[in-house]
Amino acid sequence: DGTNTWLIAAPESTSAVVVDPGPDDEGHLRRVVAEAAAAGRQIAQILLTHGHEDHSAGARRLAELTGAPVRAADPAHQLGDEGLTGGDVVLAGGCELHVIATPGHSVDSLSLLLPADGALLTGDSVLGRGTTVIAGGDGSLGDYLRSLDIMKALADEGALRLLLPGHGPVLPDPAAVLDYYIAHRAERLEQIRAALAAGDRTAAQIVTRVYTDIGPGVRQAAELSVQAQLDYLASRGELPPPREAR
Repeated sequence: DGTNTWLIAAPESTSAVVVDPGPDDEGHLRRVVAEAAAAGRQIAQILLTHGHEDHSAGARRLAELTGAPVRAADPAHQLGDEGLTGGDVVLAGGCELHVIATPGHSVDSLSLLLPADGALLTGDSVLGRGTTVIAGGDGSLGDYLRSLDIMKALADEGALRLLLPGHGPVLPDPAAVLDYYIAHRAERLEQIRAALAAGDRTAAQIVTRVYTDIGPGVRQAAELSVQAQLDYLASRGELPPPREAR
């Protein structure tokens, strides 16, 4: 499906906010500008949920086309005087967008709550199809599990009616989606623990045992995901000692 670019404005507003311009695709970026103009709106701010290129690479070009600043958690992706951090409230396009730090998929991942619609823009923290890959280095499973809990608490409080993901369709039942995500992570961790108990030690060995239905094209992603889970278990002191050579 590519990356979802969100154009946000109150009905009466003459300005708009763009969330995640996507890759540096001239046709796509000009379409975003044209959509805003057709509705009588000028793009006033560009926000990034995180810095991965499929979400952020087009931001500089969109800023050139519109004159709008780019706000992001990572200063490397920021254009202008203001970044984004958890707790910020962005006032633009006649709307309030509440910034929620939801690291895990990446260290700089943010979600954006639009209270007027009960909508949460999740970037890659929640996807419209499938589940999110957490890879070591830029990602952290411990952070991600805490972020899922934060989002689930918002759903339980009645603050959410929709999830607007970075890829795939809109999700109309936030609580059920987040329950599934949390349960899926718990199930995967139990599978990793069982593989370790059976004697597996490397991510490659565990993928062979646990991910029995994947093709070779996604094996590397699966190994990265398993390694992130091993790192999480190691942080909790749950990894067994290495097997002795015989």
